[in-house]
Amino acid sequence: QQQQGFRPLDEASLVAYIKATPALAARLGGRLDALTIKEVGDGNLNFVYIVLSDAGSLVIKQQALPYIRLVGDSWPMSRERAYFEASALQKHRALCPDHVPEVYHFDRAMSLIGMRYIEPPHIILRKGLVAGVEYPLLAEHMADYMAKTLFFTSLLYNSTTDHKKGVAQYCDNVEMSRLTEQVVFSDPYRVAKYNRCTSPFLDNDAAAVREDAELKLEIAELKSMFIERAQAFLHGDLHTSSIMVTPDSTQVIDPEFAFYGPMGYDIGAFLGNLILAYFSQDGHADQANDRKAYKKWILKTIEDSWNFFHKKFVELWNKHKDGNGEAYLPPIYNSSELLSLVQKKYMTSLFHDSLGFGSAKMIRRIVGIAHVEDFESIEDASKRASCERRALNCAKAILKGRRQFESIEQVIVHVQSFDRD
Repeated sequence: QQQQGFRPLDEASLVAYIKATPALAARLGGRLDALTIKEVGDGNLNFVYIVLSDAGSLVIKQQALPYIRLVGDSWPMSRERAYFEASALQKHRALCPDHVPEVYHFDRAMSLIGMRYIEPPHIILRKGLVAGVEYPLLAEHMADYMAKTLFFTSLLYNSTTDHKKGVAQYCDNVEMSRLTEQVVFSDPYRVAKYNRCTSPFLDNDAAAVREDAELKLEIAELKSMFIERAQAFLHGDLHTSSIMVTPDSTQVIDPEFAFYGPMGYDIGAFLGNLILAYFSQDGHADQANDRKAYKKWILKTIEDSWNFFHKKFVELWNKHKDGNGEAYLPPIYNSSELLSLVQKKYMTSLFHDSLGFGSAKMIRRIVGIAHVEDFESIEDASKRASCERRALNCAKAILKGRRQFESIEQVIVHVQSFDRD
């Protein structure tokens, strides 16, 4: 670990930095004389460099600016988020090595992470969904990732002592959590400087969200849960742009929002973004492809993701029920009937949390600050607005009625009922 002060790297100083850092030089096979370096970050918040030699590759990510790119320096952010991202990658990789890239090097002073280059043909999942590409293993891979990272960082597996240590470590990532509190749970429900929507088409819809008392009561409950409930160690931003895919590989990246929170927040982020992708498809349909078959695939993926997750999570629970987990002590929950009652109650509650958080994530992407490419790439504004309105109405209905759903299949039927003008 190099201990000097922070300085932003450019291509020349990056090469010198790699040469001085054995863990990075080794990944390039020591062949440092003819490196190919490509800067692919958004350039404002993070610098992201892909570094290739003829003997290896890596990615260098440096948290560059102490504020949010989208907004400017009126919204400061600490560079410490690099530490939380690096440690979250390491922690999640230890639990789920198949779906989390390896960190080779972390330099806290420099806010710099050296990690695996997730090579082509991997692309960002969101881009694949916009393009209409099917990923047959996505549901199973994401269920595996969510079940392992959530179960093994919860009190179903850990002692209270270990759990609280983890909570304490990530409490300091509060700036990132506060950002989420504002953009997901607050701004969409009030007049806020950075809110936007597909205007003028959705102006009334956005106003209706701000005037919906029932919605506000529900969102208050979710916001409290998000802030207060340290149920498991979350990725914290598990949408479809934080996942890189090929048809047979799934890699989860960018956990800079990692913190201990309610499990349903991660699960909901993934499912909610798939529902957004579903509602965007009509805007991407053309004469060559009406996207009808693809929409069916998305719905099947949503269904499978929850069902596989449920199955894997309960299997882990059964396997480790006699371990150190503090939530349900074996001498108390000592019959299989009682254990299965407990599990049913737990999983039902988690399902409803996931539906609530997933809906909240959908709403903020339509009337809040940060929108999604799924809709933004639909050029015709009235067509985009029509897709967004269906997604928004669906999300509001699920958020308010989430406790009535008993299965993901019922949710799918509900989603389809909003899929018409």
